[in-house]
Amino acid sequence: VQMATGLIYVIPLWLTGLRKAPKIKKESLKNLSILGFLHMMTHITAVLSLGAGAVSFTHIVKAAEPVFTAILSAILIGQTFALPVYASLLPVIFGVGMASFKELNFSWMAFGNAMGSNTFSALRGIVGKKQMGNPMDENMNALNLYSVLTIAALIFILPAAIAIEGGKFSATWAAALAAGYTKKLLLTNIFLSGFFYYMYNEVAFLTLASVHPITHAVGNTLKRVVVIVASVIFFKTKMSRLSIIGSTIAVFGTLLYSTVKQAYDNKKSKNKLIK
Repeated sequence: VQMATGLIYVIPLWLTGLRKAPKIKKESLKNLSILGFLHMMTHITAVLSLGAGAVSFTHIVKAAEPVFTAILSAILIGQTFALPVYASLLPVIFGVGMASFKELNFSWMAFGNAMGSNTFSALRGIVGKKQMGNPMDENMNALNLYSVLTIAALIFILPAAIAIEGGKFSATWAAALAAGYTKKLLLTNIFLSGFFYYMYNEVAFLTLASVHPITHAVGNTLKRVVVIVASVIFFKTKMSRLSIIGSTIAVFGTLLYSTVKQAYDNKKSKNKLIK
């Protein structure tokens, strides 16, 4: 539903000409399909993690996304950085490990899917960045790229969703109404959930077009601070002292990485100017 909701926003923009519709060549379909699959898996694993554990716990584990992106960037596109840049990611790993060790709401299902989401999200960022750097299609900017991969992800996930959950919809809807929720409230929440999910990712892809995938992943981690705090307040989730300390270390680790990487980028730029 979250995938489909975004199309309610973007398709009218294409039809009215407010945003130029992309014109895709056959040569691009393979890469776009891969991106769509990675986007689908990023979403599925994140939702499964959220369903299996506390919202705060999922986002603590997903704070390690920059580490996955750094490793996969080196393996897949051969992009490496100075050792201190990688070393600055160690507090993120340590913090996530500490936060997970005695988490009051720990679940292997939640942990495993959150780690899976980290992997797929990192791959999506790297492949998406490569696609942006090799524009083969007309009007395929960052915003339209996300729209197209959302359509691809929807095509992938729709048959499975209907087969696995289609028969449960009526009973689940009836149970929600019996619990006191109105149809209007349910439909509003479903729509807003999908709309905000789409808009967040559209802005994220717009950002990805301007920065390295690791920097993009770090920005994602900073976003998780707000999510963690909000979930603790809103859902009244209890966190152990170790979990609080660990998540704080992980968050400050992302800030350390950003500072160190920026320093080395500036140093590299100065060296090029001297040469």
